[in-house]
Amino acid sequence: MSPPAAAAAPVLLDRAPSASDAAASPALRAAPDLVVPEIGAAPAFIERGTADYRRAGLALFLAGFASFSLIYCVQPLLPDFARSFALSPAQSSLALSLTTGLLAVSIVLAGAFSQVLGRRGLIFGSMALAAVFNLAAAFSPSWHTLLLARALEGFVLGGVPAVAMAYLAEEIHPRHLGKAMGLYIGGTAFGAMMGRVGMGLTTEFASWRVALGVLGALCVASAIGFLLLLPRSRNFEPQRGLGLGFHLAAWGGHLRNRALLRVYAIGFVLTSIFVTLFNYATFRLSGAPYGLSPSAVSMLFLAFGFGIVSSSLAGSLADRFGRRPLLVAGFLIMLAGVLLTLSASLVAIAGGVALVATGFFIGHSVASSSVGPLAGLSKGHAASLYLLFYYIGSSVTGSMGGWFWEHGGWTSIVALTGGLAGLGALLSLAGRAGETRLAAAR
Repeated sequence: MSPPAAAAAPVLLDRAPSASDAAASPALRAAPDLVVPEIGAAPAFIERGTADYRRAGLALFLAGFASFSLIYCVQPLLPDFARSFALSPAQSSLALSLTTGLLAVSIVLAGAFSQVLGRRGLIFGSMALAAVFNLAAAFSPSWHTLLLARALEGFVLGGVPAVAMAYLAEEIHPRHLGKAMGLYIGGTAFGAMMGRVGMGLTTEFASWRVALGVLGALCVASAIGFLLLLPRSRNFEPQRGLGLGFHLAAWGGHLRNRALLRVYAIGFVLTSIFVTLFNYATFRLSGAPYGLSPSAVSMLFLAFGFGIVSSSLAGSLADRFGRRPLLVAGFLIMLAGVLLTLSASLVAIAGGVALVATGFFIGHSVASSSVGPLAGLSKGHAASLYLLFYYIGSSVTGSMGGWFWEHGGWTSIVALTGGLAGLGALLSLAGRAGETRLAAAR
């Protein structure tokens, strides 16, 4: 009979474990997601320039595309939901907030279950089920049924983000992790852009139901492509018999890591700004004095193209110059963009949105690639906590923004998001010690 899982609390190292570490701590032998497949063995990392690196990059690009297009495809449809179901802006925002809220919860569970079920299969199953629930949302007869489908979609999608980050941290050589993470984040940017723009363009010629259905079918195909492309894990072995005590100890250990807590807070702030601004920009531009059509409003989300480029560049630059300067720059760019949207000019608003998207994807790429090295062991648990904070920001602040919009208009939205951008810059500047630890872990 194995000892109680709670007795095997994880030891968080900022380096690969050695044989002497294993002898000193049984917890290292039981830890579910070590950097190396077994104590003392050399890790078989995927190197940049190899066929496996290209396949992994494309597969995770598809995962990022499918997951983010499914999550955020309803954002340009919020005014349509408000009209179709006689809702307020805050009520219609639940179509997104419920998805991200359930996603935040399921990410934590997925990070733990992936230790038993494996990375590749769990990501595929999550992608496929989420696409099916999106199809169900397209045919929902009522608002509450649609919300149920969207909530279930968010819950099953938890297997993608946390597990994808853990896979990259385990399988890609640390020298190339920033670049690989940037490619994955680029896929999320592309999915977020095409999901939103595709919804707007499709609703110009068909209903929002058709738009949701087409995207669901496309994401089923993406899930199949992912399964065929992603190389099998080299540095991960499924671990069975790990009880709740083990997982609680792993999460608790990360929550006592101040450097990780700072990164988690940065993730919360990043998505709070991003989702809130884009949620209510759709209401601003579809109402007076602009009166833009759904397809015209969806063009706003072409700004995500800047995110595809900036996330990849940020990963490479962070590998060379460090993460803290890139994080500060990302928040300052977001702050400049938020302030620019105060202008009544559509050109200025579009420029401000582009800056917000650029700064967001710089920040998210750098912050997410910091989690694995700072965590040491139990990377899946650490990644799941980052995304828990990330999606709580989207859900809570995104819905709370409805109150600001209804009571203070766009000026209140700018005050909220601009204040958060300033807070994010301060959190980034406070990270000198964390940056030193991260550099030592490379």
